[in-house]
Amino acid sequence: MTPLQFEAAHEAAWGELEKLLTAAEKYRWRQSATPDGPGGARLALLYRRACQQLALAQARAYPIYLTQRLEQLVARAHRLIYRPAAWNWRRFTDFLLIGFPQAVRAHRRYLLAATLLFTLPLLLMGWACWRDPGFILHLLDPAQVRQFDAMYGDGNHALGRERSADTDWEMFGFYIKNNISVGFQCFASGLLAGLGTIFYLVFNGVAIGAVSGYLITTGKAQNFLSFVVTHGAFELTAIVLSGAAGLCLGHALLAPGRRTRLEALKHHALGVVPVIGGAVVMLVIAAGLEAFWSSARWVMPEVKYGVGATCWALVLIYLGWQGRPASAQPEREAGHAD
Repeated sequence: MTPLQFEAAHEAAWGELEKLLTAAEKYRWRQSATPDGPGGARLALLYRRACQQLALAQARAYPIYLTQRLEQLVARAHRLIYRPAAWNWRRFTDFLLIGFPQAVRAHRRYLLAATLLFTLPLLLMGWACWRDPGFILHLLDPAQVRQFDAMYGDGNHALGRERSADTDWEMFGFYIKNNISVGFQCFASGLLAGLGTIFYLVFNGVAIGAVSGYLITTGKAQNFLSFVVTHGAFELTAIVLSGAAGLCLGHALLAPGRRTRLEALKHHALGVVPVIGGAVVMLVIAAGLEAFWSSARWVMPEVKYGVGATCWALVLIYLGWQGRPASAQPEREAGHAD
């Protein structure tokens, strides 16, 4: 077949492919770039045929103008079909309802390890400071202890508020910065063969446990517990999730299996991206609750306890069962995380 005959035989298909690509690029139809979307099946078929025709034209050494046209068509179609789908509310909702909880369950062994590393020091240090309030001075200096006394004392008009902050919005920004900083430390330090993640999980558990035990035994239990019970469901869970993701990275470096360490790190990092994304959402929710709800003096402690218990139950149910009807296959595919 001569180049002219080849071009004439396939001109109609090339023209159709160009029209589909132009329409998809102009209106940015995300679904038209996938086989499942309107026009997507036809576009995918024409793309595969164009790839075959390009290989044939190159093998037969057809004129450069012909191979260049096919190369441009194939490159445009490849970019459109394989580009990451744009984020929108539907994808975000699917992520929250399915992707995030499934990813958490797929990494349940790391989650269990992170939970133990965080909660055991918290409980032990809380018990130690509850038995002997002075024990907290081994961890904090007297000025820090006095600050906590003031923050959760009866004279504070807004529980847990830094004295330098005057509004709930200022505290909201402060809490977001602080929460995400802690989560990032627990996650990113996993690159130190997991040792950094272990340190930050234990450190945060010790610090939270010490403050909790001290405040409870010095008569500030109601103010403190009513403050932390609601947002703690999201904040503490997100810290543990960040630690689980960090432990996954550390395990990839220590035991890469048949992959190189870099390949294993990339592989596991992709698997924990949904876990970290969900943890960030939970930390933002925790910051909002901490700034606008937990610190409110006008809400009765009993109400906060009820709302807090509900939040803890919902978080545990959400991570344990949400998305299970469609989760069997994805979780089997993510089994490498175990």
